[in-house]
Amino acid sequence: MSKKFRAAVLFGLLLLTAGCSRQKSKPMLEYMPNMAHSPAVKAQERPMFLPATGTVPRDWEAYPYGPGDTLKAAAELVNPLPPTLEVLEAGRKSFNTFCIVCHGPKGDGRGYIIPKFPQPPSLLTDRVRNWPDGRIFHNISRGQQTMPDYAFQLDPAQRWAVVNYVRVLQRAARPTAADLALMKRLGIDFSEDEPDTSTPKLWPER
Repeated sequence: MSKKFRAAVLFGLLLLTAGCSRQKSKPMLEYMPNMAHSPAVKAQERPMFLPATGTVPRDWEAYPYGPGDTLKAAAELVNPLPPTLEVLEAGRKSFNTFCIVCHGPKGDGRGYIIPKFPQPPSLLTDRVRNWPDGRIFHNISRGQQTMPDYAFQLDPAQRWAVVNYVRVLQRAARPTAADLALMKRLGIDFSEDEPDTSTPKLWPER
């Protein structure tokens, strides 16, 4: 065995011995230590999606009424939005996005889920017509019985716009004599402009 070969073998043994040693030297300077020593987190925990403690989203307003504060909310909440065409159009869009599937295009409770699911309450009854705007707003914000809350999907302005649009549906269902006279004078006829209330086939026939 040549001297060069013996030197190479000895050097290899030294490397193996050094690799198996339990004593590891610590580098004086470590590049990006946060990546090298990041804590292991399970995907289900999602810690990066949680906001910092004590922070709130921008333009967020706390809703002070709980699910059991219906009467209090109805008495204290006042609709800040006037029923302008712009507000009513915004309310119509939100209603047709989130409410129409259950309450129907007319608000009579004949939504697209009928008859697969029980018919929801009508928004055109005397009981609902006599509710203050604040109560309807509270029901949208906190939900009622099987109806979920829509505070996450709709901001306060959108919810108030929906309240104004519900009032339009209620008045359209029962137009006053003055409403009918005004429509006749202006030549307005909505008899052929009613929305399609037929139930779409959302489920295959069995």
